[in-house]
Amino acid sequence: MKGYHLGELEELILLTVGVLGKEAYGVSVLEEIKNQTGRKVNISAIHTVLNRLEEKGFLESKMGGATEERGGRRKRLFNISAHGRTAITEIRSLRNKLYDQIPPLALDFSYGN
Repeated sequence: MKGYHLGELEELILLTVGVLGKEAYGVSVLEEIKNQTGRKVNISAIHTVLNRLEEKGFLESKMGGATEERGGRRKRLFNISAHGRTAITEIRSLRNKLYDQIPPLALDFSYGN
């Protein structure tokens, strides 16, 4: 897993971009995170992480067309790069491997009560 060091918010945003597909931009990522997790994240934090993930090569972006609902402003649309897909696959694999090694009694919260 060398080279795939992501913080919790970075991983959450990367996965959310994957969920949204071609509709991933700052506000849609913010709304999806809120809908999926109930977590409120500041829009500036979303933009900061999106840019950082792009700089690290996990995301790619392009400018979308201008829309009337945005006052003629364009959206920066994000998608997961090949490097990003490899990263989330390897991260998931490692998490599953570790999770599968937890003894059943360690997850039995009624044990010892």
